[in-house]
Amino acid sequence: MPLNKELLKLLACPQCKGEVRYEESASRLVCETCRLAFPVRDDIPVMLMDEAESLG
Repeated sequence: MPLNKELLKLLACPQCKGEVRYEESASRLVCETCRLAFPVRDDIPVMLMDEAESLG
């Protein structure tokens, strides 16, 4: 199930405060600036730096 579009507009990367985009296939939010991915579990974004995964 996709995240609510209004919620996506409010979310920001906790590191740089920049925009994030939702990758539904991987169930994660991605910050291109920081190259970090944040998981979405049970339709709830987990925007914690401890949970972030580096994109390389």
